[in-house]
Amino acid sequence: MHSKNKAAMTAAERRHVARIKEMGCVVCDASGPSEAHEIEQGLWWVAIPLCVDCHRGHNGIHGTKALWKVRKLSELDALNETLRRLNG
Repeated sequence: MHSKNKAAMTAAERRHVARIKEMGCVVCDASGPSEAHEIEQGLWWVAIPLCVDCHRGHNGIHGTKALWKVRKLSELDALNETLRRLNG
């Protein structure tokens, strides 16, 4: 779904996000496909792969963040792991 508050993705961003969505979740290691979470709205190059629970679930990043707290992860930690997996 596209938000009217941000520019449409470029072709390169779409390719990058497609790779992100193929990955497993960086929080709980659930196998992909995942959802691409933007650390900041519209900044697709710093998207991270999250399963539904770790993304939109009650304990996910858009909920209580309990899963993140248990794993002692920040969004920056998750981005670091995403980049490691993409380039590893």
